[in-house]
Amino acid sequence: MKKYSKKETSWVMYDWASSAYSLIITTAIFPIYFKSSATAAGVDGADSTAYLGYTIAIFTTILALLGPIMGTVADYEGLKKKFFGVFFSIGVLFTLVLAVVPFENWLMLLVVYVFAALGATGSNVFYDSFIVDVTTDERMAKVSARGYGMGYIGSLFPFIIAMGIIVASQQELLPLAPDTASKIAFVITAVWWVIFSIPIFKNVQQEHFVPREPNPIKQSFKRLFTTFKEIRKYRAVFLFLLAYFFYIDGVGTIISMSTAYGTDLGLDSTSLLGILFLTQLIAAPFAFLYGHLAGKFGEKNMLYVGIFVYTIVCTYAYFMDTVTDFFILAMLVGTSQGGIQALSRSYFGKLVPKQNSNEFFGFYNIFGRFAAILGPLLVAVTAQVTGNSSTGVFSLIVLFIIGFIILRFVPEPDQHAPVVVVKE
Repeated sequence: MKKYSKKETSWVMYDWASSAYSLIITTAIFPIYFKSSATAAGVDGADSTAYLGYTIAIFTTILALLGPIMGTVADYEGLKKKFFGVFFSIGVLFTLVLAVVPFENWLMLLVVYVFAALGATGSNVFYDSFIVDVTTDERMAKVSARGYGMGYIGSLFPFIIAMGIIVASQQELLPLAPDTASKIAFVITAVWWVIFSIPIFKNVQQEHFVPREPNPIKQSFKRLFTTFKEIRKYRAVFLFLLAYFFYIDGVGTIISMSTAYGTDLGLDSTSLLGILFLTQLIAAPFAFLYGHLAGKFGEKNMLYVGIFVYTIVCTYAYFMDTVTDFFILAMLVGTSQGGIQALSRSYFGKLVPKQNSNEFFGFYNIFGRFAAILGPLLVAVTAQVTGNSSTGVFSLIVLFIIGFIILRFVPEPDQHAPVVVVKE
């Protein structure tokens, strides 16, 4: 494979930048911080896990409803980066706001988290669609996998700094309260995110677009309606999105609620952070490996491998009750979480018409985000009904099995769907 171009590298660097949010806020430090805040306020452990799940469901519903509409408008020339910049700014701003919310106000933490998550996940909708502007179909799998791999590596640096500050405060090596140390971690996340996002703003432009026309909002809704009406022309896209809906539901739920689940098992924050650090170390090379193997065996076959690994994860989670078990589970997740997401993104990028990439990545987002409602709700409700989080995690296996079955019917991306352009 030839050297990565400046555009490809700049696009990849946003994964390096934004993955700090994914690790520190979504997966590691914020969930632990929130659980501590809720516990201090007298909220039961299972209930606080449920509240976090409900919160994730709320912001994913909002973004899922907005995704296709925003994407359709952003397909017009010059608008993709503007939408990307708006959501990027919202995400960074509210990540900083997390650092000023009083520790004891667990409800306000959840409210601010909704806005931070909307910004982070919203910017990723447009970031994902930029993949059609920076590379070719032949290079898409490796470039996408490189993004995830570099993201895992890049997120480790702010995570190490943040974890060092938190552990040092817990050991009283630094004159900081533990909650203050976590707030510093939120600030580090925002600063890292901004600095390493500079290349994508500077070097990546929208290459494929729908020409500007009068009444762009009205025309966008027409194009969106036409896509729905002529959905039969997009059989491969629709089937893939349906499969993606189910298997990515399980992936996202495991990632976003892993630390909350670990806390319910009695694992202390130091053990959780250490295990997550090792997970990132494993995830980076495996993301690159998935991209490499996709070139030999095909993206769909490697997606099957990732789904199979996650069915093992769900089964093992049901019997997990020790730190060693959680460690083994985390390592299994690390082998496939980046690969399955990277290849889903690149496979979908090959299926969609490039001029309408934002519109279709809006659908990609709506299926992914509505999927992210079902999983956390399933875990949340099951945790409250049974009083045991393990049962909820095990139930996610059904989603992976359904996703696997539907994926088998998705045609290979040998040709793009037609471009949808509606004019008065």
